[in-house]
Amino acid sequence: MNLGFFTMPVHPQGRNYAETLKEDREAFILADRLGYTEGYCGEHLTDEVENIPNSMMFIATLLGATSQIKLGTAVINLPHSHPAIVASNAAMIDNLFEGRFIMGIGAGILRSDAEALGILDQNRQEMFVEAIDQVLAIWAGEPPYNIKGKYWSVTTEKTLWPEVGVGSIVKPYRKPHPPIVGTASDPDSKGLIALGKRGWGPVSSNLLHTNLVANHWTNYAKGAAEGGHPVDRSIWRVGRSIFVADDEATARSYGGDDERSPYRFYMRQLLAKLARFKRFAGFKSRPDMPDEAITLDYVVENMVIRGTVNSVVDQILAMREKTGDFGTLLYCGKDWTDVGLSRRSMELMAEKVMPAVNAAIRRSVAAE
Repeated sequence: MNLGFFTMPVHPQGRNYAETLKEDREAFILADRLGYTEGYCGEHLTDEVENIPNSMMFIATLLGATSQIKLGTAVINLPHSHPAIVASNAAMIDNLFEGRFIMGIGAGILRSDAEALGILDQNRQEMFVEAIDQVLAIWAGEPPYNIKGKYWSVTTEKTLWPEVGVGSIVKPYRKPHPPIVGTASDPDSKGLIALGKRGWGPVSSNLLHTNLVANHWTNYAKGAAEGGHPVDRSIWRVGRSIFVADDEATARSYGGDDERSPYRFYMRQLLAKLARFKRFAGFKSRPDMPDEAITLDYVVENMVIRGTVNSVVDQILAMREKTGDFGTLLYCGKDWTDVGLSRRSMELMAEKVMPAVNAAIRRSVAAE
């Protein structure tokens, strides 16, 4: 099992924006130094708390500061930009990173983003599908382009000037394109079937109860089989909110019990957003749970893996028993309310927890 990193990010309102950006960069740089294999960043246009508006621009700042970690978007909200802009920007960053870029894509879930862009009443799922199809067509095609759609068109027929290179759009470093992944939070996400049909990588969000994660692979595998693609569990990424400490009291407190805990703040923020639309299904340990049972204490207890090294190892292995095998565990970053504890958790995760987890997995496989 590989260890990766993901951040939305989520920072308390009122924090200095420049400082939070520096902090987020430091988390990725630390992950690179510690051997995390992948790192992903989310994006939102209109959120003070989730405050990175362009994930590609953010990870581009890490080019010279990292050396081995693969860096990805989680996700580029495709309805927010013209496909020609996405195709050219993603191709450029793929060339800059020379194989270390992973392209995470989505339709965008924040309604205020859609309102700001004037697409609140549009079918954003339909826009998403058209956008990625056009991006792929640009990468596969040659000028002059003539790609027509309901929402966008891409053409350089009238202005093509091949003798001087005008009218062409840059191609990705990898052929035919960088790895593409999609993230799912819904317990019965049909988007995973679509990902499987196209052979793209699935990412199960950290906003999903462990009891529900296995269904994601069932849907993905169904789509992969229908699309004629390998059903390979090693491409599956699973996100979890994790805090590792040197003692149990600190793990419980900073990991969610203390009112100042960044983990508690993270879950409070997301619970409030989901409560507005009564979207509690992902938090429920069983489908018949009443909505009233989804309290903040319940969410912290059920959605955060926290403890000492041995405890976290046991919890990850117990989760794997429920989900089945998967390729990469994504450690989900939080605000560095206490810089020392936050950095220590990432260090313990890489240097102590994952070696023990993988040793246990190897013993289990050998005994079969």
